[in-house]
Amino acid sequence: MHAKNRLPSSGHNTPSPPASPLRSPRLRHPRAGKSAGRFALGVSNRSVAQRVAWIVLSVLLRRQGVFLFAPLLYISGMLFYMGTVSFDVVPDVIKVRRTAGSVYRSPELYAKLRHEMDADNSSSDAMSTIWKHAKGGDWRPCINKFSGGLPVSNGYIYVEANGGLNQQRTSICNAVAVAGYLNATLVIPNFHYHSIWRDPSKFSDIYDEDFFVKTLENDVRVVDSVPGYLMERFDHNLSNVFNFRIKAWAPIQYYKDTVLPRLLEEKFIRISPFANRLSFDAPPEVQRLRCLANYEALRFSNPLLTMGETLVSRMREHSAKNGGKYISVHLRFEEDMVAFSCCVYDGGAKEREDMIAARERGWKGKFTKPGRVLRPGANRVNGKCPLTPLEVGLMLRGMGFDNHTSIFLASGRIYDSERHMAPLLEMFPLLQTKEMLASPEELAPFKNYSSRMAAIDYTVCLHSEVFVTTQGGNFPHFLLGHRRYLFNGHSKTIRPDKRKLAVYFDSLKIGWKTFKRHMLSMRAHSDSKGIELKRPNDSIYSFPCPNCMCHTNKTEDSRTASTL
Repeated sequence: MHAKNRLPSSGHNTPSPPASPLRSPRLRHPRAGKSAGRFALGVSNRSVAQRVAWIVLSVLLRRQGVFLFAPLLYISGMLFYMGTVSFDVVPDVIKVRRTAGSVYRSPELYAKLRHEMDADNSSSDAMSTIWKHAKGGDWRPCINKFSGGLPVSNGYIYVEANGGLNQQRTSICNAVAVAGYLNATLVIPNFHYHSIWRDPSKFSDIYDEDFFVKTLENDVRVVDSVPGYLMERFDHNLSNVFNFRIKAWAPIQYYKDTVLPRLLEEKFIRISPFANRLSFDAPPEVQRLRCLANYEALRFSNPLLTMGETLVSRMREHSAKNGGKYISVHLRFEEDMVAFSCCVYDGGAKEREDMIAARERGWKGKFTKPGRVLRPGANRVNGKCPLTPLEVGLMLRGMGFDNHTSIFLASGRIYDSERHMAPLLEMFPLLQTKEMLASPEELAPFKNYSSRMAAIDYTVCLHSEVFVTTQGGNFPHFLLGHRRYLFNGHSKTIRPDKRKLAVYFDSLKIGWKTFKRHMLSMRAHSDSKGIELKRPNDSIYSFPCPNCMCHTNKTEDSRTASTL
């Protein structure tokens, strides 16, 4: 019985290939028919793949022009013959290989490592050994202050500081620098009410206004209002005052060339909005004024300062076993942060619904535009997903901090906090927040004001032995610089590489010792980056050296001291 030809033909139903292809001159030997017959007889006993291969060869022999495709067809025939390709079998299930980072696997890793992590007694006292950077001398604050009088003012500048606590801080310091450079009088900056922060606080609610004015009195004039005679020219209406719309990161020369002439003419100008409206790269006299404003003149108001210092004292009491030293962690895992990141965790359908609703509330239509594709896996691999409380705990335990370490957690309202905070509290039972350290009555004056609550967190983080930043933003950037200013040029800050963390958290094959080795390496890298000098386009608020600080050579200092 002949096998049917599966390949398309010229319209005829052809049985199995004839014994002797008629058009092949090589097979016209008288005995060819006999040997071909024996071969054809053997074909019927072969597999389907072998018969198909024979059919292909037969067609090649009859259609010599097809030999142009001989190499390709030969390879195809061999694959059929060896059975590596088959059209007869269709798999019931097609396995799709998941992309890296597409699944939040940290809870599985925690479950795998937890027993070995808790049994690890090899950790030395991480709190006392963490900062082992090489020192060629320390840095100390050295901001020159003028003692002489100021020339006649060129006019008044009014700015509107927008954003949250530390973005407003940027605006204040930049406004001081611009006013001083233009020899203008600065009106106490107005804080713009924002729909996200929803904080109506004024300058004096956050900062000590009298101290601010007094500290700057020999460098920049600062007043709380514009004189009445000048406001009469504008019918006592700020909207009648000329408002400059200045592009972001404008050079200081722009203010001299464009803003100063109008200031001399009008004697009163507005600049709104004013966040990030001055380049980081500026002449030394501008940088000096920024340093003076940020590190010396801006002090929190007495109620905030008192509350912050009280919590610092309470944290030190909780950390008595570590010599009063504690870790502070700035954790960004609020609902709006998770929603904006477009990352996926393990909350299932409820999390998905919550995130869709949060995106629509905060950024109407931004994430549902036609063609917009959300790629949570890519975001995680690229280090753009906020670290969860569990991931922060795993990282710190890997870095050598045991479960007796005191931690102050600075954050807003953690998304689904009961579920997400549980593993972090298991790893660090001594963890505290401002709500845990202070009574509801103590926090009542600040409770409904996001900037005031952030100022309390800022103070407690500022005085910690270790500061851990997990997401970036203005809050950690200002703390980096402020801690360098306080701690001899070293930030004492852990800045994890979130791209590397994504790889480690995604690997269920990794063991505790390997994981710990990677975390200790990451900790050492943060230590080595603790002292860094400002480059031209770096923020002076993160890198105060060398504009706001002077380098101290210990050898010279000791030699000088011995001669006194």
